[in-house]
Amino acid sequence: MSLLQTVVGWFSGTSSAAGARAHAASSGSAGHALRDTNEQRRTVAAAAPWQLETGTATDPGCVRELNEDTLLLQVPGSPDAMRRHGVLAVVCDGMGGHEAGEVASALARDTIAAALRADDAQLPDALVHAIQAANGAIFDAGRKQSALRGMGTTCCALVLRDGAAWCAHVGDSRCYLLRDGDLLLMTEDHSAVMDMVRRGILSLEEARHHPDKNVISRALGSHAAIEVSSWNHPFVVQPDDVFLLCSDGLYDLVSDEDIRTVMMHGTPHAQVACDRLIALARERGGLDNISVVMLHLRAADRPAASPGATRTIEIMR
Repeated sequence: MSLLQTVVGWFSGTSSAAGARAHAASSGSAGHALRDTNEQRRTVAAAAPWQLETGTATDPGCVRELNEDTLLLQVPGSPDAMRRHGVLAVVCDGMGGHEAGEVASALARDTIAAALRADDAQLPDALVHAIQAANGAIFDAGRKQSALRGMGTTCCALVLRDGAAWCAHVGDSRCYLLRDGDLLLMTEDHSAVMDMVRRGILSLEEARHHPDKNVISRALGSHAAIEVSSWNHPFVVQPDDVFLLCSDGLYDLVSDEDIRTVMMHGTPHAQVACDRLIALARERGGLDNISVVMLHLRAADRPAASPGATRTIEIMR
């Protein structure tokens, strides 16, 4: 039995473009660098009894020349901005060929960030609306430019605010949580293989090796309207929680046990853990682009970081 536990059925749902809800169980080219206005590894004071240690990494892998993944990490530098916006982490895995996947994932990343800044709605609605806006932007761009027709992307987005986490996703990019030594899967892939897992036909470990494991049933940009799976209720965080967002280039090659081990041994150095996860995926073939964002909530046992400007990490264009 896989050590990975799935808890998504406790608090997830699905949102369509029309706002309906149903309970559910549930980039750039090679060599592009990450841009960070401050140091890559940093501790940020948050509006809660914990501090945040973060890490990010993306890599084209060993087979593909183009990296169609994109990621985003926004960490407000002031208490007021933290209360209003919280921390935003996004991982997108683009598809479409001829750089169209790169365009789709970057468009999703940028649209989500902008939409969340402009939306006064409460979570999770604001996060769902932002992902739906990204879907519309990608779909419209594909209709207007023949070279981009058929492009799409997965998306997994996480917001940390007011001592709670909110997550929404489309496709098979994932959110994991390491808590008290247990690795928890916080999202369910939108795929036929994961549907078989949900129905008890396959185990998570069997799904990892299924020939259709990378065939997704939902992606941003594929249709004018999209269903977004989201947590219906806030997930209350606690000190030493570690969240990991990643594309399938990681978990297709790195086992649940190895992900857990790296996350356990990597804390409190989240960047070290991210770099190690990328290295493991490359050592095992690096068959796809690989992207990870890690957020470690540490007990606030030292003075808070000084307020500053919002820090943004993204793939350079």
